[in-house]
Amino acid sequence: MSGSVAWATADPYAAALRTGHGPLFLRRTDGWLLPLEVERWCGRPDRVDLEVLDRCEGAVLDVGCGPGRLVAELAARGRTVLGIDVSEAAVEHTGRLGGTALRRSVFEPLPGEGRWDTVLLMDGNVGIGGDPAALLERMAGLLRPGGLLIAETVPGHVDERARVEVVAAAGAGTAGAAFPWARLGTPALLRYARRAGWRPVAQWEAGGRCFAALRTRSASSSADAPNRTAVISSQRARKPSGESPVANR
Repeated sequence: MSGSVAWATADPYAAALRTGHGPLFLRRTDGWLLPLEVERWCGRPDRVDLEVLDRCEGAVLDVGCGPGRLVAELAARGRTVLGIDVSEAAVEHTGRLGGTALRRSVFEPLPGEGRWDTVLLMDGNVGIGGDPAALLERMAGLLRPGGLLIAETVPGHVDERARVEVVAAAGAGTAGAAFPWARLGTPALLRYARRAGWRPVAQWEAGGRCFAALRTRSASSSADAPNRTAVISSQRARKPSGESPVANR
């Protein structure tokens, strides 16, 4: 079973999003537990989130949008934004907040490929698929030339790949299927990014969280301009079905 499908069928995850609270953990095969911040994800964007959103340029794709706090905030600002997530509960929650989201893996065909101005990998989503090099390659394919990737990393010099499962409590017997995941600190992310031709443009810490901003190769000197034609039309008032296209250009 692929990582995206495994996460989507992780019942503890769906239940936590529907109730808006944990406890919820990623459990490694050796028993190590990583607490997941469900309450923060289901709440309103905090100061650190808002600072990240202020850095976004043009049309924004939020990969692994979860319950949609960032998508909804950008939509409320009048920005062109789409969230994607493999969890039906996450997509539904995003729609209730007034955001637009599709139930889809980032490795499946997506609207507006090669035309997004900004892609977000927040809340640990730099770990999607357990293969940072493959994920960065996919991000480059989604962004326009010179586009911006903002990724949240973990503190320190971490470069870890493992199989994990989602559990609701430390000793829980019920869990979703295991799937590959990665944890990267900013130094590790920058190593992978430089090898793949990305250009680091910023790194910062705020509220105990770490971030890095990267750009793809520019096709021309004008590629870094922050505002371009919208990739998708604004659809704040409705949520499309999982297979409905939201980008046609």
